Amino acid sequence: MNATTTEQASAPVTEDALRRVLSAGERPPRPGPVSTSLTFGWRALLKIKHVPEQLVDVTMFPIMFTLMFTYLFGGALAGSTQEYLQFLLPGILVQANVMITMNTGITLNTDIQKGVFDRFRSLPVWRPSPLVGALLGDLVRYSIGSAIVIMLGLVLGFRPEGGAVGVVLSVVLLLVFSFCLSWLWTMLSLILRTPNSVAGVSMMVMFPLTFVSNIFVDPKTMPGWLQAVVEVNPITHLATVVRGLMDGSVPAGEIGWVLVSSVLLVAVFGPITMVLYRNKK
Repeated sequence: MNATTTEQASAPVTEDALRRVLSAGERPPRPGPVSTSLTFGWRALLKIKHVPEQLVDVTMFPIMFTLMFTYLFGGALAGSTQEYLQFLLPGILVQANVMITMNTGITLNTDIQKGVFDRFRSLPVWRPSPLVGALLGDLVRYSIGSAIVIMLGLVLGFRPEGGAVGVVLSVVLLLVFSFCLSWLWTMLSLILRTPNSVAGVSMMVMFPLTFVSNIFVDPKTMPGWLQAVVEVNPITHLATVVRGLMDGSVPAGEIGWVLVSSVLLVAVFGPITMVLYRNKK
C-alpha cells in the first residue's frame, strides 16, 4: 500500500461522493407480484429440501389410511377389499390433500414466531407475496401426496374407469380447492400464538369435516339427521366430484358447487388474512 492509497483510504467520505457512487449504476426494476410470489414459493420448496421430515404427512399418513381402511374395514363395508378400494381411494385422495393443508398454517406461524415475517413485511415487494408464495410451495406437497395415493391405489388394484384424463382432472380440481382452503389456515396462523395451537384448532376443524362425509362410507347407511349434515359438507361434494371424474362421469353441478365454494373460501378468508397480516405486531 503506497502513500496515495493510504491518503485515499483515510480521506472522509462526503455525501456527494456517496450519491455519485449510488447513482452510477442503473437501478434494477422493482419485482412484480408474480416474480416475488414465485421466489417465496421457491423458498418453501427449499425448506422441504433441507427439512424432508415435512413430507411425513404427505407420504406416510395417506399410505397408512389407505391400507388400514381397505384391509381392516373393506370386507365388512363393501363385501370385498377390491370393491371397497374402488370407492375408498378417491375419498382417501381428498382426505390426504385437505388434511395436508393444515401444515400451511403451522409453518407460517413458525415463521412468525421466529421473526422471519417481520423482515418480509419490510421488503419493497408486493405485500401478499410471502403468503401466496408459501401457498404455491404447498401445491407441490399436495401434488406429491396425490401421486403417492394414486400409485399406491394402482398397485393395490384400483382401476379408474375415467382413465388418465379423469384422474388428472380430479387432481387439478382437488389442488384448486386445497389452495383455496389453505387461506383459512393462514388466517388462523395470524390469530393464534403458537404452532401447537394452530395444529390443535386445525385438527378440531378438519377431523369432523373429513369423517362426517362420504369419504369412507355411503351416506345412505347413516341416520337421516346425519345424512343432512353430510350433504352440506363441502368435503362431501369434493369427494363426489373426484369419484365421478375417476369413474368416467362428469358431475357438472357438483363441479360448479366445488368451484363456487373455492371462490368463497378465498373471498372470505383472503381479505381477513391480509388485514391481519398488515396489522400483525
